[in-house]
Amino acid sequence: MNVTLDGYIAAPGGDLGWSGGDGPDSSPGDELFQWWSDRVAATGLALYGRKLWEEMSSHWPTADRQPGATPAVIEYAQRWRDMPKVVFSSKTAAVGWNARLVTGDAVTEITRLKAEDAGPMDIAGATLAGSAMRAGLIDEYVLVTVPVLVGGGTPFFTALDSWVNLTLVETRTFPGGVLLTRYETRR
Repeated sequence: MNVTLDGYIAAPGGDLGWSGGDGPDSSPGDELFQWWSDRVAATGLALYGRKLWEEMSSHWPTADRQPGATPAVIEYAQRWRDMPKVVFSSKTAAVGWNARLVTGDAVTEITRLKAEDAGPMDIAGATLAGSAMRAGLIDEYVLVTVPVLVGGGTPFFTALDSWVNLTLVETRTFPGGVLLTRYETRR
């Protein structure tokens, strides 16, 4: 997920304008956008919380048909629609775009999916990721840190009952000082 240098995935009021990498209301650079697109293409199953699902599904299903859509946006939109998705929500009535809805316990379902080896799974959404984190279900943390301080909002990490030891396995710097860090959980 994108995260601010001070550890937030959304600024106060849910503002995501900082997430492009160059300040408020910016978009990610071409190289970072391609990295995200390639990540979507390699994801076996994306797990979405309600809020992020609403954000993504309000834009990406038709982004490739909007005036001025670039080849990169067209590619990402197609990859996003094709990627299998599970949406965890008790408030959402229906989902589309190669997604299924789970209204029950997220930890139970994620545990079941991991046991089935559904392939590489990405968890998107602070509340959902926090539940999986507390249950010890996350094997890898991927942070795309944007050099901006927002001073508050939705934190990336949740409170934990015990430490989680990690091993750094990858770093990459993108234009604008955006830093990718990837850590594996030490078990």
